[in-house]
Amino acid sequence: MAAIDGAFGRYLLVDLNSGRFEDYPIPEGWLKRHLGGRGIGARILLEELKDKDLRELDPLGPENLLVFATGPFQGLGIAGGGRHVVLGLSPKTRAASDSYAGGFFGQELGHSGYDGLIIKGRAARPVYLTLIAGKPALHEAHDLWGLETAEVEEELQRRHGKVRVATIGPAGERLVKFACIIHDRTRSAGRPGFGAVMGSKNLKAIAVLSHTEKPIHDRARFLELRKELALALASERWIRRFRSCGTAGGVMALNGQGILPTKNFQEGVFDRAGAISGEVMAETILVRADSCAGCPVGCKRVVSAKFDNEEVDPRYGGPEYETVAALGSLLLNDDLEAIALANQKCNAYGLDTISTGVTIAWAIEATERGLLKSDLKWGDARAILRAIDLIARREGLGAELAKGLDYLEKKYGGDFAVHVKGVEVPMHEPRGKVGLALSYATSPRGATHLEGMHDTMLEVENPTPELGVTERLDRFSWEGKPRVVKIYEDLRSFTNSLVMCVFIPSMTEPGYNYPQIRAILNALTGLEVDAKEMLLIGERNYNLLKILAARAGYTRRDDDLPRRLKGPLPRGASSGRPIPNDLLQRMIDEYYRLRGWDEFGPTPAKLEELGLGELKRILPR
Repeated sequence: MAAIDGAFGRYLLVDLNSGRFEDYPIPEGWLKRHLGGRGIGARILLEELKDKDLRELDPLGPENLLVFATGPFQGLGIAGGGRHVVLGLSPKTRAASDSYAGGFFGQELGHSGYDGLIIKGRAARPVYLTLIAGKPALHEAHDLWGLETAEVEEELQRRHGKVRVATIGPAGERLVKFACIIHDRTRSAGRPGFGAVMGSKNLKAIAVLSHTEKPIHDRARFLELRKELALALASERWIRRFRSCGTAGGVMALNGQGILPTKNFQEGVFDRAGAISGEVMAETILVRADSCAGCPVGCKRVVSAKFDNEEVDPRYGGPEYETVAALGSLLLNDDLEAIALANQKCNAYGLDTISTGVTIAWAIEATERGLLKSDLKWGDARAILRAIDLIARREGLGAELAKGLDYLEKKYGGDFAVHVKGVEVPMHEPRGKVGLALSYATSPRGATHLEGMHDTMLEVENPTPELGVTERLDRFSWEGKPRVVKIYEDLRSFTNSLVMCVFIPSMTEPGYNYPQIRAILNALTGLEVDAKEMLLIGERNYNLLKILAARAGYTRRDDDLPRRLKGPLPRGASSGRPIPNDLLQRMIDEYYRLRGWDEFGPTPAKLEELGLGELKRILPR
């Protein structure tokens, strides 16, 4: 039994080398200290890799692990709880990273009888894993190898019933550095390149079907609070707009603020932004809204369109904001139907759309500068789509682009590759959100928009008094930002340990809903978590990734922004505001001081303060 309710207290360990399965009990105390999700997943990585030199370990070798982790909020139909997290060593950074995906796979895994899966080793030939009614099995997958993701899901559902499926496509099989794992056809565990890790293990897919009930501390109160949260979300007027326009409803606002990434981050304003907005999508190609397990919001898109005589298949959903910007404004591509087709191709091949867009943007600029020979041009939708095909197949130019931005930058030169620690910068422009710039620079996993603070959220009076942030903060001002960045990173880290959608806590009045979320956690687990403890759990779990990064060789010297993001934007509402290097470095130093970090990571005193004293011996200094 688990040490707390809301968990099973065990993972399933799958050894692909031998084909054996074992129960992996969660050690006493981990659940209370880390809850689940990224916290437990990172502790597993630290424990299982403690005797390995991570500076030498190949992320695409058999010694790497993949951890599919749930938290207390999975398997229970909680609005925002239709998520899970995948962790492992990233082929981009060679350090540990985590990647979050929505949909229904996490819900299914959350009532499987296990809190997650640990995949180790490498199968001798292609296989897929099933976990049905609590019973694991490995099956031959030679006939699935080469199939696109929707085809794999449909075939496994034909064989095994209403399973939920996580699978790689041809890009993962070919070890494209930014291949991702696709869940439920339309949800991606992207960014770190875990599709390539799964491909390196000869693991094509995982299919789960389960009906095991989690223990609940106070069932009646839990059900009442779960219902209250869902009703609160469903009744909000602006939530109905979110359902109508999805995350791409933010395109015009960001363009107006001068922070819509455009032309490989050369600009923050796209003159044709209106053509690719969520509003236009709703009026033209949208078929319906989609949602994740238990959530009434419906922010996901399902579209139907045609570009260049090629149909866009509604099975693959539709583009969200990140995709619209990465495969639209970033490439000066104003054809929404072409963007929808590009999104479909990425989902079918198993490619991360942000990484794909940023890599193609680099290639267009490199071609323009004469560093690379290709037919790529700004705004050429047909050439962009051909590039996606070539990347997934690792053919021609695609074979080069598939190796990732850090490789391309080193081979071809130039100072316009926009990545942090090998991870492509997402579609949130830091020159108009300086706190986010600090998060990008210091993140142990490379540039991420799902953990850092977005300064625009705090341009209101008395933003989050429970957290001690009581004054409106200007998005361009650096004053006090290291303190607030730390607070919000710890808050997001707590959210990522539940695991919960980061949108949900801000979707009810007054835009901050953590007291209700903690009440649900209490009814579920019996744990008393106030605001202080919430941030402590988040901080504790954030530091686990920092320790793993240090073990991979990362130090304070690696915290920085790419050169392009330090220069001013030329026009728009955020123009003329560079990020001076000396100022950035001072802010990083202050951030380190507040975090209790030295050059390598958390000091021994900080680890003791966090209740992680046992990890002092594994942090290199």
